[in-house]
Amino acid sequence: MRKIHIALSVEDIEVSVVDYTQRLSCEPCVVVPNEYALWRTDEVNFSIRRSQSGQQKLRHLGWEDSSAKEFAQSQDVNGIVWENFAASQQDEEINRIWPRESVK
Repeated sequence: MRKIHIALSVEDIEVSVVDYTQRLSCEPCVVVPNEYALWRTDEVNFSIRRSQSGQQKLRHLGWEDSSAKEFAQSQDVNGIVWENFAASQQDEEINRIWPRESVK
């Protein structure tokens, strides 16, 4: 099964979590306070990460794909980065960047 992945940079994680929780009608499955949040719904894999530059923007797009054997990344003709990964590969990346003790 494939679902679209959307990753955004945001200025304020806490305010954004409230907003996107309402928009997606569900709580995030991962929250790293003041750094990152992830929602997995039947339709979308949606993540936000605190902006290092203070600008809100699209970080990348992609596919959460249960058949993905490994993480892959490419650029489309417009320069947009696309990732392809299994949920377990995304979880491993989250755990590598933010050890479990910092994740809610």
